[in-house]
Amino acid sequence: MKHINNEIQPKVSIVSVNFNQPEVTCDMIASIKCALYKNIEIIIVDNGSSTSIKPIIERYPEIKIISSNKNLGFAGGNNIGFKAATGKYILMLNNDTEVKKDFLSPLVDLLENEIKVGIVSSKILYYDNHLIQYAGATPLHPITSRNRYFGNKEIDNGKFNNRIETAYPHGACMMFRISLLKEIGVFYEGYFLYYEELDFAERVKKLGYKIMMEPKSVILHKESVSTGKESPLKTYYLNRNRLLYLRRNLKGISFLLASLYFILVSVPKNTITFLFRPSHLKAIYKGLYWNLTHANVHANSHLNNLRSNGFIKV
Repeated sequence: MKHINNEIQPKVSIVSVNFNQPEVTCDMIASIKCALYKNIEIIIVDNGSSTSIKPIIERYPEIKIISSNKNLGFAGGNNIGFKAATGKYILMLNNDTEVKKDFLSPLVDLLENEIKVGIVSSKILYYDNHLIQYAGATPLHPITSRNRYFGNKEIDNGKFNNRIETAYPHGACMMFRISLLKEIGVFYEGYFLYYEELDFAERVKKLGYKIMMEPKSVILHKESVSTGKESPLKTYYLNRNRLLYLRRNLKGISFLLASLYFILVSVPKNTITFLFRPSHLKAIYKGLYWNLTHANVHANSHLNNLRSNGFIKV
């Protein structure tokens, strides 16, 4: 097994999206700067922020900062960063994270030695209390289209210290070879926010690649700093994109059962949950209406997706 040392470190492009959180982003960069792995480039995509990114520019003039005139969502913002990346590997890292000093080498080691691994995620702990947020994930249930994270809200006592294959990565921290983008394309931007990494993972698995969770790599996640832990915006995109994901990834009886469950069970249940919170209630039905009025969810074909983002020539 090949281990990475300081002389032969493959270059890692760390891509992170900032939206109105320059101080949070600076905290993330500061933690990366303390990491032991040094052959990196940091790419910050400012996603149409109304808050000045001057603190990032002044404190870290050496990093790449790309500004978008408008908010392109999590998918669109990351796609801009992917296009600018020059490393062998891309690490997607949420700006509301802070990393451990030794978090990067285990991810690189795994991808260097396991050619059939397409994506690897770190073990993720909640920033406030260091309980586990993510130590791998179960597949989506074929009818309810729900899944769960292993170890969620459990004490990190060593139970989840073994590397495992997982159904899905976590979008807060996931690494893959830059060459993977030429095989499957970039994120589908129709999601805007939430579910994009699940959709990406489905394409990765269809090519026969595995997805892994590497517990030797640990990060801390502040979670939902930009959207709010229970914001109407989050409610809208979680409901809208759950159905959108089903439309893009399921067919036949599987799609029929999952979509019926969502419409006949999940929507009424969420309606009751938010019955006295009108902004959330409106968000649920706005998300459902969006799906009813947007028939074409495959507009970004594989080739068009690659061409529009600069990974192949027209």
